[in-house]
Amino acid sequence: MSTVPGGAAVAERTYTLSGYPWEPLKKGLPKTTQSLCPQCLKVIPAELYEEGGKVLMRKSCPEHGECRDIYWGDAGMYLRNERWTFDTGCGLSNPNVAGEVSCPTSCGLCGMHLNHTVLGNIDLTNRCNLTCPICFANANVTGYVCEPSLDQVREMLQAYRNERPVAGRIVQFSGGEPTLHPQFHDVLRLAARMGFSHIQAASNGISFADPEFAMQAKEAGLHTIYLQFDGLDDAIYRVTRGQPLLDVKMKAVENIRRAGMKIALVSTIVRGVNDGAVGDILRFAIANADVIAGISYQPVCFTGRISHQERMQKRITLPDVMIGLEQQTGIVRRDDFYPLSFVSPFSKFIGALRGEEITNFTCHPHCTLCTYLVVDDEGKAVPMSRFIDVGGLVTDMYRLAGKTAKSRFKSFAKIRAWNALRKHYHEDRAPRGLSFSRYLHTLNGMLDKQVGRAKNARTFRTLMVGGMHFMDSYNYDLARVRRCVIHFSTPDGKLYPFCSYNSGPCYRQRVERAHSVPKEEWMQVDGYERCFR
Repeated sequence: MSTVPGGAAVAERTYTLSGYPWEPLKKGLPKTTQSLCPQCLKVIPAELYEEGGKVLMRKSCPEHGECRDIYWGDAGMYLRNERWTFDTGCGLSNPNVAGEVSCPTSCGLCGMHLNHTVLGNIDLTNRCNLTCPICFANANVTGYVCEPSLDQVREMLQAYRNERPVAGRIVQFSGGEPTLHPQFHDVLRLAARMGFSHIQAASNGISFADPEFAMQAKEAGLHTIYLQFDGLDDAIYRVTRGQPLLDVKMKAVENIRRAGMKIALVSTIVRGVNDGAVGDILRFAIANADVIAGISYQPVCFTGRISHQERMQKRITLPDVMIGLEQQTGIVRRDDFYPLSFVSPFSKFIGALRGEEITNFTCHPHCTLCTYLVVDDEGKAVPMSRFIDVGGLVTDMYRLAGKTAKSRFKSFAKIRAWNALRKHYHEDRAPRGLSFSRYLHTLNGMLDKQVGRAKNARTFRTLMVGGMHFMDSYNYDLARVRRCVIHFSTPDGKLYPFCSYNSGPCYRQRVERAHSVPKEEWMQVDGYERCFR
């Protein structure tokens, strides 16, 4: 057994649900893990160690020699995140790939994978109406079109619903630009009929700059737009997206607001391009918290060959982004941020009350950093960690989840949970008007999307501020891949972790080629030429 701060016991499993050996995460520095050679992609050992206040990865391929990279930009934040590891994922009881497997060459998901799907992605097309220099799904240069039919999309959605013991409930349609799919609105209606409780689309916003399109998407069942948003200056977009787009983004935000949907801003951060704009993005989100529910800062990852010197100069990691937010805004501090897995005890407790397995965020502690802000009616934002003892609350909830799972008297658990929430809430530090009662309503709205969407809900506006650092072959860590909770469902009937689909073995390329047609053939239909973009 291991413990979280405060002494709450974390059970360590021996095997996954499908019978594969379960290995707990190693903690502290230095330590060893498994990675990939960035040239031949063979699995090789790697060392994580501290140097100059950063965490570096060092690995050596017998054929291609040594490679070093920055893994995390701040060693103190790295070790702090490890304290909040809830490594309790047990995999699937019905993995897509059975038999003898190895990671990451047997993806699909296999029996070695430790987590069910939290966010399920489906690429609706590899076509796009932009040609972004920094895109890992650069569709316009491949020479082929991969665009699943509605029947194929149904099968891909069903793959998430079939997962056990926890069926997928949240789906995101991506691409390319998913809104270019000719049956985009039909796809949204299909997902709603199949029982997905939250439906979102990752979009550059061009389609949503049309108010009629935005309203039709809302009526078809879309809840959230994961809006590409790299800053508030067209000079940034010229570098990251190849053209000025700020006006398009502003129109999209306004149309989405009028349609009654929500936005999560997704900002790809490139050192020397827009790392100085992370504060402006946060201030914009706070000013528009009626429609913007969150921000996901995503440090750029590298594809293709890049020299060691250039990579070390350009590499930016999650701690660098959060320290930048601290310095540029004064609204958040670096110690306001936790790994996303810190919400796991709340999921465990709710599941224990219901007597069932539910969606649980047991991802690797170094995949994410996040915090929640509450925004009052005057637009003042305060991190929840300023008026909640997050560490104490998380520890108490983890203990309570374990006790509740074993108890027959579930009603007492609700009282204990109320006491824990009250104990760790400090009203004298909270924003004006956020009483304990309203705080409870706000938490309920965060946990239950239906409550949060209800009119006249007694909830404060909340803003999730976080980041995800997707890996490339230089900083690849198999311990992270095995714990991935963001997956892709594909036409071949498999599910892939994000960072094996888009990097490392890069299953995206082989899947798309196997289910595509040449661009020229796609453009000629019944003797007519159709528009690629």
